[in-house]
Amino acid sequence: MSLLRDTLATFRMIKIEHSVFALPFAFTGAFLAARTVSPVTGAAQWAMPGLDVLVPLTIAMIAVRSFAMAYNRLADLDIDSKNPRTKGRPLVTGELSVVFTKRFIFACMLIFTTACAALNTTCLLLSPVALAWSAFYSHTKRFTPMCHFALGSVLGLAPLAGWLAVQPTHLGYPAVLLFFAVTFWVAGFDILYACQDEEFDRSQGLFSLPAHVGVARALFASSWTHAAAALLFPMAGWYANLGIIYSTVTLLVGGVLVWEHKLIKPDDLSKVNVAFFTLNGIIAVFVFLGAWADLALGSPWMFPR
Repeated sequence: MSLLRDTLATFRMIKIEHSVFALPFAFTGAFLAARTVSPVTGAAQWAMPGLDVLVPLTIAMIAVRSFAMAYNRLADLDIDSKNPRTKGRPLVTGELSVVFTKRFIFACMLIFTTACAALNTTCLLLSPVALAWSAFYSHTKRFTPMCHFALGSVLGLAPLAGWLAVQPTHLGYPAVLLFFAVTFWVAGFDILYACQDEEFDRSQGLFSLPAHVGVARALFASSWTHAAAALLFPMAGWYANLGIIYSTVTLLVGGVLVWEHKLIKPDDLSKVNVAFFTLNGIIAVFVFLGAWADLALGSPWMFPR
């Protein structure tokens, strides 16, 4: 019973359901990298990556995200214990101990490194970099309002990781463009989420963008950040030679982002949780499904290169 209680508390601490944000983009990167050009006909060929790639990639993504979340909760324990919004978190309430959390973080590091080793040498050599950057972002809000983009770049590593899991010696433009698209996408909704803590962050001397410039200006910055993401997603598809299916999905993504900003006003942040999880989870899944459908079925790009 104690094991079940600790497991459920750990899932709450790391918000396991939020894996939907990064994992689909890792798969998107892997699927795009699996497209090759025939040296004989010059035609593009695609075959879905095998389980020998998808299984360790999935394990690695869940492990590194769990590591980052647990590290963040540990690093922010002193802050979370003062914030009324976060006082119910397991580390704050004592449901999970600091010692348990440190052991969990170490276990995630081992699992992640092992999964990277199972993929290829490149992924293994880069695994310390991914772990270091995933931990570093937790400290950025103590000294820069660009902290939201630091978080975004951590999730932006997902398509790069997926691509390198399949093509370890070559990093393609589609993966790089997806890195920036995901970075801006995540930064935009993290700014929205941080608007809830504007007064608290300012009182604690933290450098979230809402605390630095106010909610109204932060919402404006978030809208432009999401506009950049809405442009970068179709650009990645164009470089990857995807077609109308993917481009239609990215148009819908732009619509979802507009709707997201319609839900939130400077004087009404009640919809932030809905926008943060539901809408953004939909975006991640649908971008992946759009890319998969285009790779599997093939369709012409509406604006040929």
